[in-house]
Amino acid sequence: PGQPDKPARVIPIALGLIAPSGAEILPTTLLEMTEERQDFTFDDLPERPVLSVLRGFSAPVMLRRVLDDRTRAFLLAHDTDPFARWEAGRELALSALGQMATGGQAGADFVDAIGALIADDAADPAFRALCLALPSEDEIATHLADRDLTPDPDAIHAAREALAQRIAQTHQGLLAAVYDAMTVDGPYSPDADAAARRSLRIAALGLLNRIDGGDRAEVLFGIASNMTERMAALTCLIRIGRGTAALRMLEEEFGDNRLVMDKWFAVQVMAAPPDRAVAVARDLSRRADFDWRNPNRFRALLGGLAANHAGFHAADGTGYAFTADWLMRMDAANPQIAARMSTAFETWPRYDAPRRAHAQAALERIAAVEGLSRNTREMVSRMIAAGR
Repeated sequence: PGQPDKPARVIPIALGLIAPSGAEILPTTLLEMTEERQDFTFDDLPERPVLSVLRGFSAPVMLRRVLDDRTRAFLLAHDTDPFARWEAGRELALSALGQMATGGQAGADFVDAIGALIADDAADPAFRALCLALPSEDEIATHLADRDLTPDPDAIHAAREALAQRIAQTHQGLLAAVYDAMTVDGPYSPDADAAARRSLRIAALGLLNRIDGGDRAEVLFGIASNMTERMAALTCLIRIGRGTAALRMLEEEFGDNRLVMDKWFAVQVMAAPPDRAVAVARDLSRRADFDWRNPNRFRALLGGLAANHAGFHAADGTGYAFTADWLMRMDAANPQIAARMSTAFETWPRYDAPRRAHAQAALERIAAVEGLSRNTREMVSRMIAAGR
C-alpha cells in the first residue's frame, strides 16, 4: 500500500519438460526471473514438449496459464513432480465439476487420468490419497463464482456425487486392489508411512463405498484398531444410510469421551444427505448431551452443518435460520465462538436471489438482537454490507 511503482522481484521458477509419450526430456531446472518480462529458450528438443512449471511450488506466486483439459489430464497422468501433478489434477477436476454443475458433459479426461495415478505404485500413498479427494463443494462454488456464474449448491452436490460414482465404477478393480494393498497390519502406529497407507486406503474406501453397498465400510468399522479408520468407515456408512448400528455402537463404547462424541455429533450432520442435514442437526441439538455451552460440542454440530454445503445452503433457508438461532443463543454466553462461527455466512452474496434473501434475513435477525456482542455485530454487519 502506498507504493505506486512495484519493482520486479526475484522469482525462482522450477520447471521440467515432458514428451508427448510421457517421458521426461528435461528434468527439473531452475530459472531465475528478475525482470517484469523475460524469455527462456530450450534448444535441440526432439519433439514439442508439455511444460511442467512451478515444480515444488518453487515460488509463492499465482500462476495463470491457458491449458485445455487434455493437457491437464496429461500432466496429472505423467508429471514427475508431485506439486505440479496435483495442481493439474485439481484444475482438471474443478473444470469438469464446474461444467457438470452448469449442465454440461465432462469428466472423461479426469477419470482416465486419475486411473493412471491410482495405478502408479511408485507415487507416495499420501500423495495419491490427496489427489483422489475431489474438490469440496465450497471450492466448486468458488470456482464458478470466480467465473461470474451463480453456483447452485444442489447442482454442485449432484455433479460431485456423479463424478465420484463414475470414478468408482470405471476403476473398481484398481481401487479394490489399492484398498487391500494399503492394509496396515499389526498394532496401530502413528508414523508417516503407516499414516500415508491409511489415508490412501480410506480414499479408496470412500469411492468403493458407492458401489459395494457399504460392505467394506461395515467390516472396517468392526475391525479397525484406530479411530481414524473407524470414523472414516462410519462416515461411509452414514452417507449410504447404513450408519444407525455403527453410531449406536460408538456411543455405547465412547459415550463418556468428549473428543470422540464431538466427532460423533459432527459426522452425522456433515455426511447427511443435504435434504436431511438440518433435520439431523435439529434432532441432535435436542439431545441431553448436546452441551451447547461447550465450544467444541457447539462447533461440532454447527460446523458439521456448515461443512454440508448443500445442506447449509438449503433453498428453503432452513440451514441459515437454524444456524442464526444458535448463533444468537451462543453470543450471550460466548461471543468469540459466535463471531467465529458466523463466518459460515461469509459467501452468501454469490448465490441465487432466493438464497440471498433467506441468508440476509437470517443475518439481519442476528444484527437486530439487543445487546449483541461487539465481536458478532462487527462480523455480521460486514457480511450484510458485502451483499449490498
